[in-house]
Amino acid sequence: MLAPDGQAPPPIISELYKNASSVLNLDASGKLKELELFDDLKSAFYEAEDILDDVEYYRLEKQIQDDCPKSEVAAPRRDKDRVKKPLRQKECGMSKTELKQSLEKIEKVINDACGLFEQMNLPNKSNASKPANSRGAVTTARPPSVVIGRDKDCDTIVAMLHDKEDAQPDTNRAHCRYSIIGIHGIGGSGKSTLSQLVCAHEEKDGHFNFVMWVHVSQDFSVDTIFRQMSEAATRTPCPQFNNLDALQTNLEKILHGKRFLLVLDDVWYNNRDVRQYEKLQQILSPLNAGEAGSKVLVTSRTKDALIALGAAEHRCIPMSVLGEDVFLKLFKHYAFHNVCVAADDRIRLEDIATHIAKKLKGSPLAAKIVGGQLRMRPNIDYWRSSRDGNHLDDTMGALWWSYQHLDEQVRRCFAYCSIFPRGRYLERHELVKLWAAEGFARSSNEGKDLEDVCQGYFDELVSASFLQSEVKKYSSKKDTYIVHDLLLDLADKVAGSDCFRIENQWKQIGDSLVMEGCEDEVPPDARHLFVQTYGSELINEKICKLDKLRTLIIDGVDDRKQVEEKVVKSLFVRLKKLRVLIIPVYNDQGTFSVPESIGQLRHLRYLRHLRFETRYGKKLVLPSTLSKLYHMQVLDFFDIQNLVFSSRDDMFSLINLRHMAGMPFLKIPRVGRMTLLRTLQKIIVGKEQGCELKQLGGLNQLRGKLSIAGLENVETRQEALEAKLGDKEGLTALELWWCHDTRGELKKQEAQTEVLEGLCPPKHLESLSIYSYHGLRYPSWMMGQHDGGPKYLNELSLNHSSTELGRVLGGFWPHLRSFHMYRCSSSTMPDHMEHLTSLTRLDLNWCPNIRSLPTLPRSLEYLSLFFCNEMLMSACRRAGDPNWEKTQHIPYVCVNDLESTEWIRTAHVDRGGSSSSSAPKTPSSVEAV
Repeated sequence: MLAPDGQAPPPIISELYKNASSVLNLDASGKLKELELFDDLKSAFYEAEDILDDVEYYRLEKQIQDDCPKSEVAAPRRDKDRVKKPLRQKECGMSKTELKQSLEKIEKVINDACGLFEQMNLPNKSNASKPANSRGAVTTARPPSVVIGRDKDCDTIVAMLHDKEDAQPDTNRAHCRYSIIGIHGIGGSGKSTLSQLVCAHEEKDGHFNFVMWVHVSQDFSVDTIFRQMSEAATRTPCPQFNNLDALQTNLEKILHGKRFLLVLDDVWYNNRDVRQYEKLQQILSPLNAGEAGSKVLVTSRTKDALIALGAAEHRCIPMSVLGEDVFLKLFKHYAFHNVCVAADDRIRLEDIATHIAKKLKGSPLAAKIVGGQLRMRPNIDYWRSSRDGNHLDDTMGALWWSYQHLDEQVRRCFAYCSIFPRGRYLERHELVKLWAAEGFARSSNEGKDLEDVCQGYFDELVSASFLQSEVKKYSSKKDTYIVHDLLLDLADKVAGSDCFRIENQWKQIGDSLVMEGCEDEVPPDARHLFVQTYGSELINEKICKLDKLRTLIIDGVDDRKQVEEKVVKSLFVRLKKLRVLIIPVYNDQGTFSVPESIGQLRHLRYLRHLRFETRYGKKLVLPSTLSKLYHMQVLDFFDIQNLVFSSRDDMFSLINLRHMAGMPFLKIPRVGRMTLLRTLQKIIVGKEQGCELKQLGGLNQLRGKLSIAGLENVETRQEALEAKLGDKEGLTALELWWCHDTRGELKKQEAQTEVLEGLCPPKHLESLSIYSYHGLRYPSWMMGQHDGGPKYLNELSLNHSSTELGRVLGGFWPHLRSFHMYRCSSSTMPDHMEHLTSLTRLDLNWCPNIRSLPTLPRSLEYLSLFFCNEMLMSACRRAGDPNWEKTQHIPYVCVNDLESTEWIRTAHVDRGGSSSSSAPKTPSSVEAV
């Protein structure tokens, strides 16, 4: 049997795998893709990877069996009727003969490919051929910090926006209260950048009541566009509506009587598609509610799209070609930005850059991509070889050339992005976790974590502009990126049949629901698949036949269609090579039980359940077989509130687990064995064996937020010290929860005091929240009385506490920006708070015993008193009272009691104490109020 002793895989497998990978990535010209041998080589590559994965699986199983003490193996379950069987050695399912035949086949295919390379005389990483015709447009939320050569175009469009010609050319549309202006040009020519430059100008100018930006793209839904328009106009999330009519009525109310500018970016149009034309007209239908003089600015690849929307001929503006000198300036901006070279070398490089720029055909996108690639290698020989090559003859050629100069594993990561829909916002941390789960990480440094390696790949793609930073409007997520449409075409080409996406959706036709968008056949050898919407028929008839599938992402579910357990079970049984599975969990039964057959997915590394957002109180039951998925790296349950593990005692077997996210507070026995954990958002500690606080001691890879509940089960400072919170340098937010009110119980108060003293957080912690603490005093690390503890804390929250704060505030307090007290029974606040010169926000909520405010810092921007002592709130409302005087320098003061909410001051107050009647801009610290 294969590796029966649990030893490392035979070196020949790893060597063959590396060789297959190298040959595939050396095919720079793409010529092998035209031959049958390419498919054989690709299959050999994946087969070698699967064999390595199987060997590692059984090695892990034996390691877990050997490392698990007999006392733990025999530990009783919660269900006493079930007896836990000891871990046993499993068979691999492949005999030595079968393994030998597989390896010989792989080796033969690789040797044939290498021989063909020599016969065809294929060079390494050069002679990039032109991909198929590209399509698409830039989509940006804001104009770049530097825009070169578009000022005249911007002025022309602004003049059109401000003129008084409002009627449409079609006499049937003479009643329109808006007019349409269009920009058209090839993909990558800068249409979106120009339109965003116009938007930036108009938002400052004030000619329009509001400016809306909406990205339309090739496949769009009218309701989504309406929601985006509503959010862009109000700057708030759009309310949930059950039908399109209600959405449109809401949008018309928002637009009524307002002069607006609406930008419809990246509109696609096919004059043979009647349905698409009707949808475009439907987008325009609410716009007549606006004031006369409103404008719609449309960007598209074709002039036909602009005419179809109703733009007059003379208002269809082609993207002007940048002059040779202007384009050279643009290219040099990207190629030389922050590049430091000797003066003589710079002269030579600028001369070479002039020749390279002529080969880019005036494409701003090509200038950005190629210029960025050259910027990373300011070497004269390298630039000369770039100048003399044939790979810069056109935009796609330039992109292909830049792609070939990426590291081979980075190229694989980029190709993987092709499974996502056009215009999709991609989060950095999610992509990194997906790439790691797919096994894309390769590093000569064996000690480097997989995700850190993939983070480097991500940074390289951003540096080379293959991923572009894009902040999604009206979203709290900041670290998001998009793949430019032209680059997505390139990703589609290099991924070939490996990656496929189904952009389907349910449509109401009469009384029936019909799925649209899944008519195309999925390539039988597809390995990575994205599905927009869940459909049982689609899964049973198409997806379950894809036995080579490694990635299945089902992005959502219609609330009128339930996710059936039998369909999920069939999926688990038939798609045994899955490494990544993202699937919605929704039915109207109240409980969804994940089938035990999930245990057959022994390659699975990434599992995320998408909970239907409007259904609360649902229960998700996980089977005991989940604990056999030894390769698992990510478990994400999307903040489900009721999660049940059939065998939580066995979770320690998931020794490769890096992220446990979206889980409620739970006890996780022997969590200390999961030493690779980076995300453990919530945990309850107890007194039972394996649930003690000390289990956290070795989890020093933890980062982000950690909430620890059950601290009433910890009795001594020594126990608290064993958690070693100070060693977890990646933590940024920490919550500490006691569950019982121990006021009046001196022994328990003393215990809490000692425990909190021992729970000293890491130096760079940013946020600290403490719940139900009733100790005798706050710890020395919190009051700045010793060298340990956080030094630069930004936010502190004390909740349900009866402990008085000390009179002197040291340590992190001078750096504090937000301080919250909620339902605290303490009667005083610290003295000398005026020295907290970084504090901008102070909240006192349900604190009935505080009768007077201390002197408050001049930096404070926002003060709230919610349901506090009546005398204090009354004093803060009464002019001339000492407490009222202490708030006079604060721009925003809110006092709320049972009868009313009163904003005592919303005018601007300068730091000298004088006030202005002009309405101020809301400070950043209170924008969410």
